[in-house]
Amino acid sequence: MAAGKKGCLIVLVIIVAAGLLLLYPSFQGARSQLLVLDEGVKTAWAELEKQLQSRMDLIPNYVETIKSYAPQEQETYGAVSGLHVRAAVTMTRPRKIEINSELTIALDRLGAVAERYPDLKKDQTFMTLQAKLAEIKNRIAEARVRYNEAATAFNTYRQGPLVVIVAILSGLSEAPLYDAKLPDASPVLPVPTAEPKPSGPASGTQ
Repeated sequence: MAAGKKGCLIVLVIIVAAGLLLLYPSFQGARSQLLVLDEGVKTAWAELEKQLQSRMDLIPNYVETIKSYAPQEQETYGAVSGLHVRAAVTMTRPRKIEINSELTIALDRLGAVAERYPDLKKDQTFMTLQAKLAEIKNRIAEARVRYNEAATAFNTYRQGPLVVIVAILSGLSEAPLYDAKLPDASPVLPVPTAEPKPSGPASGTQ
């Protein structure tokens, strides 16, 4: 009886080993493709981060320029400054996406402040920074599309029955999407011109 059980166990081991040998090429192929797609996600994310950092570099001067004309708008420019600090801290990719989306909303609100301050709208530094931020916002939108395409390709392939096991064993989790419905997809604010609207209240400090 014991010999029979031992024989069955040996047969089972042989079957499992044979199955693993047969599946090994599939596992290797799946892992290889996953790594290729993951590298694509990393490359696209690096480009997106580069554009986000370009925006980050402009924010302090942008805030200070607005602050010099509209110190009473502390709540608005304070929100941008606070998010700027949080975005500068190393964090997970989903958190970076969330913070930068919030930062886009805050920047749009801060840019709208200029409509109430004609002198600010005529300030050359402000106009230059506003134009650069508008340009970068377009580049962020383009980089976001490329990142989402790479992330979607990776996530779709990762969902395969065999592939998902390989992904888990390889420590490759799903790539978070930078959702096109998030605030960064909002239209770019127009760059202010040198001609102020007559209806805006006067500047407070200069």
